[in-house]
Amino acid sequence: MYPEQLVKPMKEDLTTVGFEELSTPELVDEAIKAEGTTLVVVNSVCGCAAGNARPAVKHAVQHATKPDRLTTVFAGFDIEATAHARQYMAPYPPSSPSIALFKDGKLVHFIERHQIEGRPVELIAKNLTHAFDTYC
Repeated sequence: MYPEQLVKPMKEDLTTVGFEELSTPELVDEAIKAEGTTLVVVNSVCGCAAGNARPAVKHAVQHATKPDRLTTVFAGFDIEATAHARQYMAPYPPSSPSIALFKDGKLVHFIERHQIEGRPVELIAKNLTHAFDTYC
């Protein structure tokens, strides 16, 4: 598990712009099973989370249409919550970072690490805003 002082600024990169931190399996269940749409960002300490994933989701949520709930779990820190969230993301294998969109408790859109790593922020954000327009 990563030390709290290491992950705190990476968590705050999303929580300060309105993302709710899901730190327990119970909070994960509440968010994903809620009626409407929920975005779940699996945050990470890796460079592609800092350089691509977090900037892309922060850009995407400025779009006129966006999910009802913006949430995040942190891989390598919120161990149980992340593992629980990943159960909802099947059949996709665990991936950090990754971005999942749920509608009424069902996974409707998923972006894996290989779709984040090395991709321009704008392209990832466009992928997300298209999903928002489709499902939100």
